[in-house]
Amino acid sequence: MLEDKKQERTSLEELGEFGLIEHLTNSFSLNQKSTVMGIGDDAAVLNFENKQTVVSTDLLIEGVHFDLSYMPLKHLGYKSVMVNLSDIYAMNATATQVTVSLAVSNRFPLEAIEELYQGIALATDKYKVDLVGGDTTSSTTGLLISITAIGYAKSSELVYRSGAKPNDLLVVSGDLGGAYMGLQVLEREKEVFKVNPNSQPDLEPYSYIVERQLKPEARKDIAGLLETLKVKPTSMIDISDGLSSEILHLCKKSNVGCNLFEDKIPLDPTVISACEEFKIDSTMVALNGGEDYELLFTIDQKDFEKIKGNPNLTIIGHMTEVSEGAHLITRGNTKIELSAQGWNSFKP
Repeated sequence: MLEDKKQERTSLEELGEFGLIEHLTNSFSLNQKSTVMGIGDDAAVLNFENKQTVVSTDLLIEGVHFDLSYMPLKHLGYKSVMVNLSDIYAMNATATQVTVSLAVSNRFPLEAIEELYQGIALATDKYKVDLVGGDTTSSTTGLLISITAIGYAKSSELVYRSGAKPNDLLVVSGDLGGAYMGLQVLEREKEVFKVNPNSQPDLEPYSYIVERQLKPEARKDIAGLLETLKVKPTSMIDISDGLSSEILHLCKKSNVGCNLFEDKIPLDPTVISACEEFKIDSTMVALNGGEDYELLFTIDQKDFEKIKGNPNLTIIGHMTEVSEGAHLITRGNTKIELSAQGWNSFKP
């Protein structure tokens, strides 16, 4: 992706750390009244008055979390922000600020980092969050991105992983498996390119799933939707590591079991067709794929009528007594114990 930009190449050394930060951030404006001081002093100053402050951090490392051979830097900047905002929304909170820190090797010119920041700027503008700080330093191993997202909520609005009760309904936003199948398409095209650098991949039939991988959207809308429906989740988590993994987190923190119904898992038609093409089981993709950044939550059974038929939400199961364990109920009505086989960054 970087080789195409041969016309301009400004060394980061020319600007230095503070010059680089100023250059990259001088066009960012403030959206939030809670931002008293953004970039430009020793620390940001935020004022949430009597609200609870919510903070989440993620670290993305080249070669572990992203591959620049098919991940455009602008998309990477955007996705890096989404990954963090999703965690704030999973608390039923409002995201308001982010900090961005980079460790970057000298193989990246200024123009490449500008491209990364274009994606960050697009995300902060679209989701109305303020960039209020960060750091840059050199790296000997490629690109590292660390983003911290900050938000707020009234204490009565916050939703934790620990509030689910037996008989609560298990609900998911959107559809699952798209990001993982998009990654499979991109990895396949990368291998084809290695063999024949002149081949031009036709990604049009896979545009939905490729976008789910390269440019996911955090579900900012779900908190407002649930508020309109007068539904407060009893527990909530975002789907970053795969559905089965996240269900088990809710079960563990809430001390409950779960029955997940295979035939209720929402799959986009392009995911189903891609799974058929790659000869991969679509249920396994939804359970273990990850990176969908949808929200998974539980609600009291009495709220069933309020969300029934809503196109943004799907009821996929219910919580049980902890002694019953967590299971997938297959289309053939077989009970299979759920296991966390999703993303694990410490796996070799």
